[in-house]
Amino acid sequence: MPDPDTWVDEFGDYLLGFALARVRNRAAAEDLVQDTLLVALKTSDRFSGRSSFRTWLTSILKFKIIDHYRAGTRTKTFTDMTSFYEDGERAAFGEEGEWKHTGDQLPKPWDEEQMKQLDRQDFWKAFNACADKLPERIRAVFVMREVDQIDSEEICKRMDITRDNFWTIMHRARMALRKCLEGSLFSE
Repeated sequence: MPDPDTWVDEFGDYLLGFALARVRNRAAAEDLVQDTLLVALKTSDRFSGRSSFRTWLTSILKFKIIDHYRAGTRTKTFTDMTSFYEDGERAAFGEEGEWKHTGDQLPKPWDEEQMKQLDRQDFWKAFNACADKLPERIRAVFVMREVDQIDSEEICKRMDITRDNFWTIMHRARMALRKCLEGSLFSE
């Protein structure tokens, strides 16, 4: 295990970047990194060496980020999704939840050339720009699941949301991201 006096120099920039990509607020990200390092210092005897020290710190930070968003849900609910997506969903779906086949409502399949772009840096730049348009807590749930690969049950428990609410959030985030990406990357 590295000397605690070197942790900030060795891991600080990485942890701050990781936190900033998830909370989009520098002060909050700095606080989360500081909390992470304090927890690591207090529990360093639990580091078993089965992973790299940076991976261990990152796992602590992931839970700090989840706790950060969970604390925010105590005062707010996920109702901001309703107003954010209501009109788009009403236009895209029928009363039974099926895709409407009118106009450009049905998602277009991506062709081979578009799929090749998924590995390009400009795709990830566009993806991040689109993700930044999502309400913060919706983005957080999506990133926890799809980027950080945290189990959906764990996210529900940590964020204090139901499974149905979780899947509604994921559906709406995916729908909004796809629409944004089609408009920014794949428009003709």
